[in-house]
Amino acid sequence: MVALGGAHATPAPVPSLDLNRYLGTWNQLAAVPQYFNLVCARDTKAEYALDAQGNVSVRNTCTTWTNAHNEINGTATVNDRMTGAQLHVSFPGVPTQDRIDGPTNYIVTALDPDYSWAVVTDPGRTSGFVLSRAPRLDEAAWSRVRAGIVAAGQDPCLYLTSPVTGGMDGIVPLCTL
Repeated sequence: MVALGGAHATPAPVPSLDLNRYLGTWNQLAAVPQYFNLVCARDTKAEYALDAQGNVSVRNTCTTWTNAHNEINGTATVNDRMTGAQLHVSFPGVPTQDRIDGPTNYIVTALDPDYSWAVVTDPGRTSGFVLSRAPRLDEAAWSRVRAGIVAAGQDPCLYLTSPVTGGMDGIVPLCTL
């Protein structure tokens, strides 16, 4: 178990997020299990693009346990103009997330300098996602990801790997990699 010094403070965002570089497709390589992603068996992806209002359109997709396609679309608004790394993500029809404006629920807490991977959590650290442009990371990148998770005050053992075609196939705690 990782000591969570300062666990009551909100996780620190990265110092600066270039939203245009962050846009595009991300593979979910690991996550803290959440009720809304239990249906996803593999190939969970997030696609971010600018919408006509200057917000970020969010399209999350995955393959379910019955090999069906699952999709939800939403909107993200930047809540922190200083770093750009704290957003409110909303999904129509989802309780507590159905309004386009609201409190921060998406914080980019670690980001590779080349935007090849990112670690995202929320102010209470109840969620967590490891996102990657590629379907797999090398051992050195995984080490940096785990360090980013710990720096955000989370335990890498709470993150489970997400099966991705061309990447990992099993589901194991991230701390065992």
